[in-house]
Amino acid sequence: MKDVAIVFARAPRLGTVKRRLAGGIGERAALRFHAAMLGGLLRDLARDRRFRTVAALTPDHARVKLPAHVQRIAQGKGDLGQRMQRAFARFPRSRVALVGCDIPELRSADLRAALQAVRRKDAAFGPAEDGGYWLVAMSPRRPARPFGAVRWSSQDALSDTLLNFRNRRISILRRLADIDTPDDYRRWRKRAC
Repeated sequence: MKDVAIVFARAPRLGTVKRRLAGGIGERAALRFHAAMLGGLLRDLARDRRFRTVAALTPDHARVKLPAHVQRIAQGKGDLGQRMQRAFARFPRSRVALVGCDIPELRSADLRAALQAVRRKDAAFGPAEDGGYWLVAMSPRRPARPFGAVRWSSQDALSDTLLNFRNRRISILRRLADIDTPDDYRRWRKRAC
């Protein structure tokens, strides 16, 4: 089975993406940021033929133009953990890495590293600076409820998730910053200049 890289994202629509960020920079600027990050990441990943690139989008039937060689799947209903688990379940015998699209420093090499890590380990995580994580990758040996009882959008998201992986072999990847708030955005813009 070919390895799979899933980009988990909202379809780019005004007023529905990056709402915390939009509160500080405006809805149009937040939409431009989100659309640029999503499009750039999907193009970068689609060029890498070592894995299959999949976009898991919500709402399920939103119209979004995707790069060539990118498969689309629906996220479906439920909380973030249920939707993520459903995405992994679509590829039960593959090594799968799932990322968001709001990590400006993320590259296809990060997905390759994660998928390589789960050749030897059961899971890999890319910790975010805010206590969450920007990537989770799993081998086909997955816990029954990998995302159960997680306090999403909190500084405890990674530690809560790791509890579901007790007695599993884990790899921790490099720490990256995701862009959720106006302060995150300003720090990123300052570093990018």
